[in-house]
Amino acid sequence: MMQELLQYLFGGITNGAIYAVIALGFSTLYSATDLINFAQGEFVMLGALLLVTLWLNLGLPLPLAFVLVVLAVGLAGIIFERLAIRTVSKPDPIVLVIITVGASIFLRGLGMVGWGRDPLAIPSFFKLDSIEIAGAYLLPQSLFIVITVTILVAALTFFYKKTLTGKAMSACAINKKAASLLGIGTERMTLMAFALATGLGAVAGVMIAPITMATYDMGSMLGLKGFCAAMLGGLGSLWGALIGGLLLGIAEALGVGFVSSGLKDAIAFLLLLLILYIRPTGILGAKSSHRF
Repeated sequence: MMQELLQYLFGGITNGAIYAVIALGFSTLYSATDLINFAQGEFVMLGALLLVTLWLNLGLPLPLAFVLVVLAVGLAGIIFERLAIRTVSKPDPIVLVIITVGASIFLRGLGMVGWGRDPLAIPSFFKLDSIEIAGAYLLPQSLFIVITVTILVAALTFFYKKTLTGKAMSACAINKKAASLLGIGTERMTLMAFALATGLGAVAGVMIAPITMATYDMGSMLGLKGFCAAMLGGLGSLWGALIGGLLLGIAEALGVGFVSSGLKDAIAFLLLLLILYIRPTGILGAKSSHRF
């Protein structure tokens, strides 16, 4: 029983770390623009599918393919902001949300046309054996995901607290008009926020592809669960994204293991409803969503 519980926890932590990276994308963008990008999951999908093209089809070294994927998806995020978001004459929140939903549909269709409907398998990044801990097994790929997510959160926290650019982005989140009066280029900060958020989506896609395979429609549910994780931890909070992702992943794994596999997708939305009812600002609260 303990071995089974530990195995579910390992699986839950792995999935939770993926949700946390996607939640980081939501929180990063929301912190700088007050916009929720419901196309974030499709940028995860683009990261996974581009890895197939660059690493498996073109034979590029994995580190180079990884960097190129993140840069390419970040560039796609910049193009999306310039063409679809900045050109809106009346940028009401509901209008911008509808635009991001439309973008998600467009990107999903683009993925289907470019890579087809069939799932594409990607081998593990590591040729190592599974790590045995108290009778349960942890994949090296899973350990890589957890370590990478922790480094990302720490690096982003340092960026926002210690660098001028990060502080400028935080200022735009607090009061965009006041930041503009102080000489901060708010449009440039918004552009950087889109590039950073979509780049994080690409990182999530690259990391999850060897575990779930890459498909054109993988981003829809991943994006929604990433959003649930961001809301659970506190939308706009970096450490909240990590906490929310891990809690969601563990809750899913335990629900599937001890209740029913049919609850896997429902658990995310049950947790979202629960946190909205008990603490609408999330676990870390509203203050963290603006001050990091």
